[in-house]
Amino acid sequence: MKLGGRLQAAIEVLQEVEGRKRPVAEALKDWGRTHRFAGSGDRSAIGNIVYDAMRSRASIAWRMGEDTPRALAIGTLAFDWNNSPEQLAAAIADDAHAPEALNDAEVAAIEAKSLKDAPFWVKGDIPEWVEGAFLEAFEEDAHMEAKAFSRRPPVDIRVNTLKSTVEKVQKELSRFDPKPTKLSKTCLRFPAGKGDSRQPNIQGDPAFRKGFYEVQDEGSQIVSSLIYPRAGEQVLDFCAGAGGKTLAMAAQMENKGQIYAYDMNASRLAPIVDRITRAGVRNAQTRTPNDGALDDLMGRMDRVVVDAPCTGTGTWRRRPETKWKLTEEQLEKRVEEQQLALAQARQFVRPGGYLIYITCSVLAAENEDQIYHFIANNPDFELVSAGEVWQDLYGLEAPQPWSSDMMSVTLTPASTQTDGFFFSVLERHQG
Repeated sequence: MKLGGRLQAAIEVLQEVEGRKRPVAEALKDWGRTHRFAGSGDRSAIGNIVYDAMRSRASIAWRMGEDTPRALAIGTLAFDWNNSPEQLAAAIADDAHAPEALNDAEVAAIEAKSLKDAPFWVKGDIPEWVEGAFLEAFEEDAHMEAKAFSRRPPVDIRVNTLKSTVEKVQKELSRFDPKPTKLSKTCLRFPAGKGDSRQPNIQGDPAFRKGFYEVQDEGSQIVSSLIYPRAGEQVLDFCAGAGGKTLAMAAQMENKGQIYAYDMNASRLAPIVDRITRAGVRNAQTRTPNDGALDDLMGRMDRVVVDAPCTGTGTWRRRPETKWKLTEEQLEKRVEEQQLALAQARQFVRPGGYLIYITCSVLAAENEDQIYHFIANNPDFELVSAGEVWQDLYGLEAPQPWSSDMMSVTLTPASTQTDGFFFSVLERHQG
């Protein structure tokens, strides 16, 4: 396929996403099924146009003067992929499968290329209603932090130290040229490309099937390390989901002690069994939600991890369509769910043990506000400094997370070059 045909395909996928409110990944997959002639390179390029359009939707729509699938796709090729009106016109004219030629208004919009008078939320490519939260949280760096969420993310893997080493995996995948990162000692990164560049299919490599590594953003690896699970401890992963942090903790604990992986939604736990087997993990077991499933763990856990359900603002780079679907009502619902999860999880922490609260959000309502609300209602818990653990693990010369008091920390694409994560630790008083 030529560029004009890829542009038309991207418009069709965006129409499907907008018209039927479908996830981008699902719409792209269905388009590929019904257009068998498209090769893997074509599908990758079309996906890049669609995802880039969703990441920068507000600023592209502002520049183009409309928020239609056609405007978003054309604006992406112009502003993000640096195609001039002449180059786009030539690509369309050269391809029978391309959309209609650019009109005068579209050419004028591309040539203007200005966001000078746009409001903050448009320049930052975030929903208008979260503008205040970003300005309050990140102050003078708010625009930089917001804009970082509109860029392509890298692909990160966590080397499974139960089966291999960073050096061995780096050699195994040398044809893809992975690079170590600045923080996690077990992370290798495949940087995000530009334009129609493709990411490597690292899950198709034999080393993946052997359990030598897992696909996991460096931010998730970092918060798993900050949990600081020790060999021999008893740990409850209360919102385990697919088990990424369970596997990371198991490796840190060197397969000693016990991790109980639990989730209120049993379907989320489904992938964890195969992942545990592939990774060679022997100190983790799943607990499915039913009456009395965790009764024997009451008051016994050294660490209870609450990776709470959240708005997912920290993953906007990877799931950009969710950025524009998020509502204040959804935020309020997540806040209620987080408070319930903390209230339930606290009862499993032994005296002197730790309750760890994590979200993949950068909104204070889900993060700092939740922690101080919990402390106010649970005086037997005290917030301890996550910032000190960060400095012990990574030092002062490494990239630093956001924190107003070093008691809790927030990772972001701009500050730590990771997805967005919030991390905090509460200690239960003895007696």
